[in-house]
Amino acid sequence: MEVLQRTANRGSISTDTGYNIDNSAAFGGANGIQFNPSSDGNQRTWTMSLWLKRSEISTETTIFGAQNTAMVLMDPDWFRFHLYTGSTTYYYDTDNSSTRFRDTSAWYHFVFQCDTTQGTAANRTKLYINGALYTGARGGADTSANIPQNTEFQLNDNTVNFNVGYFYAGNEQLDGYLADVHFTDGVANDADAFGEYDDDSGIWKPKAYEGSYGTNGFYLEFKEPAASSTGIGKDTSGNGHNFSTGGTYPSQATDTPTNNFCTFNPLMTQNNPPTISEGATKSTGGGGTWNQTWGNMGVKNGKWYYEFKVTNTSSSGYFGASTTPAEGSSTSANTLMYNTSFMLGSPSRIDYYYWQNGSQVSNESTGWGTISTNDIIGIALDLDSSTKKFIVYKNGSALNGSGTDLPTNMQDEFIFPLYVQYENRADEANFGGYTISSISSAASDGNGHGTFEIAPPSGYLAICTKNIAETG
Repeated sequence: MEVLQRTANRGSISTDTGYNIDNSAAFGGANGIQFNPSSDGNQRTWTMSLWLKRSEISTETTIFGAQNTAMVLMDPDWFRFHLYTGSTTYYYDTDNSSTRFRDTSAWYHFVFQCDTTQGTAANRTKLYINGALYTGARGGADTSANIPQNTEFQLNDNTVNFNVGYFYAGNEQLDGYLADVHFTDGVANDADAFGEYDDDSGIWKPKAYEGSYGTNGFYLEFKEPAASSTGIGKDTSGNGHNFSTGGTYPSQATDTPTNNFCTFNPLMTQNNPPTISEGATKSTGGGGTWNQTWGNMGVKNGKWYYEFKVTNTSSSGYFGASTTPAEGSSTSANTLMYNTSFMLGSPSRIDYYYWQNGSQVSNESTGWGTISTNDIIGIALDLDSSTKKFIVYKNGSALNGSGTDLPTNMQDEFIFPLYVQYENRADEANFGGYTISSISSAASDGNGHGTFEIAPPSGYLAICTKNIAETG
């Protein structure tokens, strides 16, 4: 599927998109949100459109559905839409041997159209991915080509809930982000009702939907942060089909298809890999060994800021930055699989560690102070100075003055955020798009992007695609 590589949206449009999505919802593995229609809608003709950024891969995850009619990402990372009549299930499957949806730095746009009134069987279900009609190979379980004309499915039946972010039985929960979620009842929309190709980059991007929603249609913008049916679950289609929760409401995020933020990268693994969760902003070690996790965006120029909240000091945890991660795996603390990096921290104090090509070069006791639970550790990267530097902040105060030079081998390389921990250490990262931590100050960078606990230093920006586009 060359089209998935060519047009996958990474939110890398310039700031002048013509249509900006301000918020998404971060689902963290608990039950999502639900709505019970008061009457039946059109069970033959409908369209589902949503933007998805994954945080968890290689697991079966339900994105949207109504009981046994559901959109699912299967293990290992292929697409299935269950279409259940009440007695028979038809499957729309992508190729389950080669097509994979596992780019956790990308926002994917999925549009699934159902119209069983069509005279041609092949037109009764359609899947669009990033604007392109899916025409690739279909999986072995696919039976959607055999759907009889005028078949009615369980979805849009007032005896079952619409579910977003989990399967109706309470499992297969989503860990990731959803944005601009549309359901149109009785309207068969193509992808171009919800998106368009950018004239300059050719990247598929969202646009405002101007059509009808029908009786049971809804639009979830996640514009209100409150954990309620009139907050994060509010339907803004005009129908008032607000979503309650069967468990825990998702949280509002600013990571969106029109401004994509750095998160942790679960594709970089090792023996006993860490567990990535909470919108890929939390990395939990395990297996009695060292684990390391990289951000999925690298920067080479500009001034950048990100934070970590210390959640415990009972085991070792380190914060820092790395050059491009090296392929490979290791369980040895002395042969960690990154190339060149610096790290700061230990169970309870800040020391400076410098690694190069898998070997530790230095271990310096800095005198920069201690680390306590709930401290906010800020990393500021100055990649514009003649000698590139980093500054360490604790709760907003600089610990190393005007900065420390990056190691020589990092001076001219792309730099990625890095977190290293031992065993069950799991400090919480905040790259600006979302964090599980409770934010009291809600400070943004100078361009108005990101939500941080501590205001970024003047001139330092969140690592997100709008800032990268402006900074170069």
